[in-house]
Amino acid sequence: MLRTLRSTRAVLRAPAAPQQQRRALSIHEYQSMELLGKYQIPVPRSVAAHSPEEAFKAAQSFEGKGMVIKAQVLAGGRGKGHFEGGLQGGVHLIKTAEEARDYASKMIGHKLITKQTGAGGRICNAIMLAEMRAPAHEYYVAVLNDRATQLPVLVASNQGGMNIEDVARDTPDAIITTPIDFEKGLTNEKALEVAAKLGFSSKELEQSAADTFIKLYNLFKDKDATQVEINPLAESKDGAVLCMDAKLGFDDNAEFRQKDIFDLRDVSQEDPDEVEAAKSGLNFIKLDGNIGCLVNGAGLAMATMDTLKLNGGNPANFLDVGGGATAEAVKTAFELLLSANPKSLFVNIFGGIMRCDVIAEGIIQATKELDMTVPLVVRLQGTKEAEAKQMIKDSKMKIFAFDDLDEAAAKAVEAAAKGSL
Repeated sequence: MLRTLRSTRAVLRAPAAPQQQRRALSIHEYQSMELLGKYQIPVPRSVAAHSPEEAFKAAQSFEGKGMVIKAQVLAGGRGKGHFEGGLQGGVHLIKTAEEARDYASKMIGHKLITKQTGAGGRICNAIMLAEMRAPAHEYYVAVLNDRATQLPVLVASNQGGMNIEDVARDTPDAIITTPIDFEKGLTNEKALEVAAKLGFSSKELEQSAADTFIKLYNLFKDKDATQVEINPLAESKDGAVLCMDAKLGFDDNAEFRQKDIFDLRDVSQEDPDEVEAAKSGLNFIKLDGNIGCLVNGAGLAMATMDTLKLNGGNPANFLDVGGGATAEAVKTAFELLLSANPKSLFVNIFGGIMRCDVIAEGIIQATKELDMTVPLVVRLQGTKEAEAKQMIKDSKMKIFAFDDLDEAAAKAVEAAAKGSL
């Protein structure tokens, strides 16, 4: 999903915005296909299986017709990836139920490594079998939110089946971006206009494509989606418009009204520490450095990491405790930080909504209960600053407090290099 979000931002040429962690639910391809089907959006027949025997039985239902078997892992580049057991590729063409069982046994329960997963890979818990429908031409279509126009947009191209960012780089004129009026929705007239530009082989197929665009937008709006990406959308050789692959993302802020969608969440595809952080209301992303960072506010977190880099250090994570963290949540944050075995810890808090004394209480509690030996550098400014500093002083613990950000960052870098202060 991250590849898709980055590529579509490039396609839409949206203005630069401050980076911050964004939680958006992704669901598996087989789940996306089922959801498309509920909106009467044409897709190839597909069946999911969670074991080799299920795959065997599912393949029998295709009655000898050609199939595609796809590993269900939330990452791009599955076809070019490889499994830890040695199987090359997470997408294969097959003809028999025996092949389905054989491939499923090499996929299910094994980790698939792609460019997006990193070296650790992601576990494959299911496969999807889909009927083979040969495309005569492949297109790209997506419905997204565009920050520039403050509207949903339909993004389409007659160059589908490839990375959209490559199309944006090499032939940007091949991408059609159409704003959608939020009140009126996507009209048949607008949808037909886009379909005509894409170049389907008949008026009937143009109308079929336009109907598909409208239904995709309705899904996007009804389900609080952040993206609905179809790549490829195909005109098949047997004369149909089909969504051959789908990547759907949904706004976590809408979880309260989209329970059926969020029940589809597969936490096995997420980093366990990031899942645990979310339970405590923490925004946590692992990085590859050796200085653990605890900060409040995404902007301050980015500035803190930049300052560490300017001083020659490398942050081990992005961790934003937000404005409503408790002392217990701060302790949880320290547990997450220590799980990466950092060489030093840097706490940088600006007390606004988040009071410095609450952070100090959490720091002291964590230092005692976790028996921390990692050098801890702290910078506390703002609400209840004096009280927080006094609490740290009274604790008589090895917590090194500073007022200046640059000085504090330099000390955290020094501590990481030396292992002490």
